Amino acid sequence: MEQEVLAYLNSDGTIVDTQTAAQSGEPETIIPFDNSEKALEVIRHSTAHLMAQAIKELYPDAQFFVGPVVDEGFYYDFRVSEKIGEEDLKKIEKKMKDLIKKKYKIEKYEISKAEALEKFSQDDLKLAVLSRIPDETVSIYKQGEFEDLCRGPHVPALRYLHNFKLTRVAGAYLGGDENAEMLTRIYGIAFADKASLKAHMLMIEEAKKRDHRKLGTEMELFMFDEASGAGLPFWMPKGARLRSKLEDILTSSHRRRGYEPVRGPEILRADMWRTSGHYACYGENMYLTEIDGQEYGIKPMNCIGHIQIFKQTGKSYRDLPLKYFEYGVVHRHEKSGVLHGLLRVREFTQDDAHIFCTPEQIKEVVLEVVEFVDAVMKKFDFDYTMEISTKPDKAIGDDDVWELATQGLKDALSDNDLPFGIDEGGGAFYGPKIDVKITDALGRKWQCGTIQVDFNLPERFNVEYVAEDNTRKQPVMIHRAILGSFERFIAILTEHYAGEFPFFIAPTQVIFVPISDDHVAYAKMLKNLLTEEGIDSEIYGKNDSLNKRIRLAEKQKVPYVAILGDAEVENKTVAIRDRRAKEQYNLTQDEFMVKLLHQLKEGKI
Repeated sequence: MEQEVLAYLNSDGTIVDTQTAAQSGEPETIIPFDNSEKALEVIRHSTAHLMAQAIKELYPDAQFFVGPVVDEGFYYDFRVSEKIGEEDLKKIEKKMKDLIKKKYKIEKYEISKAEALEKFSQDDLKLAVLSRIPDETVSIYKQGEFEDLCRGPHVPALRYLHNFKLTRVAGAYLGGDENAEMLTRIYGIAFADKASLKAHMLMIEEAKKRDHRKLGTEMELFMFDEASGAGLPFWMPKGARLRSKLEDILTSSHRRRGYEPVRGPEILRADMWRTSGHYACYGENMYLTEIDGQEYGIKPMNCIGHIQIFKQTGKSYRDLPLKYFEYGVVHRHEKSGVLHGLLRVREFTQDDAHIFCTPEQIKEVVLEVVEFVDAVMKKFDFDYTMEISTKPDKAIGDDDVWELATQGLKDALSDNDLPFGIDEGGGAFYGPKIDVKITDALGRKWQCGTIQVDFNLPERFNVEYVAEDNTRKQPVMIHRAILGSFERFIAILTEHYAGEFPFFIAPTQVIFVPISDDHVAYAKMLKNLLTEEGIDSEIYGKNDSLNKRIRLAEKQKVPYVAILGDAEVENKTVAIRDRRAKEQYNLTQDEFMVKLLHQLKEGKI
């Protein structure tokens, strides 16, 4: 059966819809009507327009800003006099389905920018969109009585848009500016077929159950306090235990791989950030203050501190590669609209490292870091991919230096048959990078670790080492984080495991439930034994009924609940409820300790 043409694909990867192809000719490569990435981009963009058309019919005074495709589907920002809530989404969906039945085609026409300014002269939101368009000709897409300023691409007709769901309502500042007007934003998702939509909605329901914000509250891991400041997490005892275990595992892993621990200050004179380029390229994301009449910046990154430590004593080629690591607390001014639990915060801690090496050592250093990444991701049951991000528009350094650094990353991966993608323009402002993107238990992709090759900062700070021929040369600086940040990684881990963490990092690893007061002393003795071995446990010995205490213990998602009664005290045994194995069994005290110590060692990376 011949595939139905949804759109076309140019040789440069851009999408050409059938409306445009009718005017300029059809590219050779077709995009069929399916759930491929390019097809979904077209389908979702058109569904955003369908949603806008439905909103306009239901709320005639609605005015529209932008409606792009995003990772989670699509959205449209608009202004409306009435308050629209979650309860209104079904009404909008119904109107969308009614519009599909009218079998409208989606048509395209072009007008000059001057004509567009006149056409939309009474619509300040459209004028704001037009102000961002440099071209002198703009395109408009029309379906029925509804039309919108848009560059496309779109499906040929509304009949392609049956399988959609509106997912949530939010507020969004106009153009992302916190000082601007708050618009209404509606998110949605769309697919080519009903089965894919159903599978996605089931995944969303599962994701809600796993939401780290929900589980973090239920399990008492972390909290936020708006009165104290948005985007600033507080770690509660159980969350701090989880985080400490993760830090300890990584610390021993770093030390075995030859990294030395260091620590830099959290605030530096602004001149240092000017020298590095952060002030010019990243200043809008920094917190700046004044001390003794001089400007200071709270660090958004740890690299300058490590450079100063490297420069403190003379280094020779024999010292390279030299590896420094730090769990560095950084602060970045994230806009309030993007803050999201632990995934997007204003204060976080990077598992940061900087490796100073010779240009000839780049490949071996990068491969060693990739091995470290691989070991960590396998330990936590993550699949991952790698992507090389190249020079962005806002960057420091010469093009030839960037090319050298980028090629070094490509060679390191290519020569060892490690697959990677390319993200054009996605590099840091001081160098290209390898981004590590992990896939969780629900198939969602997350950006975590990064490996960045930097020739620029060593040059700006006059970093040198004595080469084998006794000349002074500039080292290469490799920036490296494996988790990305502890906050973000713990959020992802929480959702990946649905709060049921592996034993070696579980915040509480065992809960003892003594049947009566007579058994509390035995529980305390066992708890002390575990504490000596670095295993965290709790005793649920309150006056609640036994069944209630067991239920409360199991709700904490701990690996083991140990019931202690007369027989256990007399025989020095424990009655185990094993959450992971979903089994119940008895062990002697010694067998129990051996089992737990063995599982504790599984955390070694």
